[in-house]
Parts: sequence; C-alpha cells; structure tokens
Amino acid sequence: MSSNHAISKLDDLITTLIDSVKGYEHSADKVTSTEYQILFRDLAGERTKAVDLLQARSRALGGKPNEFGSTAGTVHRRLEDIFVALGGGDKAVIQAIDRGEDYLREEFERVLKDEAIDAETQAAVRHAHESVAHGHMVVTGLKDQLATA
Repeated sequence: MSSNHAISKLDDLITTLIDSVKGYEHSADKVTSTEYQILFRDLAGERTKAVDLLQARSRALGGKPNEFGSTAGTVHRRLEDIFVALGGGDKAVIQAIDRGEDYLREEFERVLKDEAIDAETQAAVRHAHESVAHGHMVVTGLKDQLATA
C-alpha cells in the first residue's frame, strides 16, 4: 500500500472539507434566520475539526496537506449568491448546501471503499465522515422541513 495514494485521497477530502467549511460560513452570512446562522457556524466548526484530523493524518504519512479550498467550491458559493439575489432566500441557501453535502458524502464514500488505503488512514477518514454524515442528516432535515412548509 502506497502512502502516496493515501495522501492523495486525504488531500482531495481535505480540499472538499475546506470548501464545506467556507460554504457553511458563507451560508451563515446569507441566511436571514438567526437559528440557521448559528447552526451553519456550528457545522463549519465541526467540519474544521474534520479538516484538522485529516491534515494531521496526511502529515503523519509525510504529506503536505492543502490549506485552501477549490475553485469549484468558490463557484458553488457564487451560484448560491445568485440564487439568493434572485429571491430564493434561505431556501436557496439550504438547497445549495444540500448539493454540496451530497457531493461531499459521495467523495467520502469512495475513499471509504478504497482498499488500497491503510487501516489507520481509513480510521481517520471514518472519524471525519461522522461530521459529513451528521451535516448531511441535518441539511436533509432542513430541506424536508422547507418542502412541507
């Protein structure tokens, strides 16, 4: 098993998680509901811990983990701005977060199925995945609430 492979996969997850942190922070600034603002900042904090965990594992394997998100994440946040500006409000923000959560969950599931990654790295990924699963569950609940409102 190559540590380069594990480092590469960790770095992909780190970048996507950083996008998620920035996305939650951005969304907290866009929503009108104080409850959503607090929730999104809390989720950003939870994701920051997941970033720290995976960065530490990457360093332990000899990697130099990314400290920045992706261009795609920036574009996603700008699209959220457009939808909000067009009158989508909090619902548009939650829909944008939901799309990001789906993508993030898929990325983690791919890595969790990768048998070429060592057990210790998989354990770190599983631990970080708890944040992803929690966020996905929370956002799905918000989306469902808005659909029935």
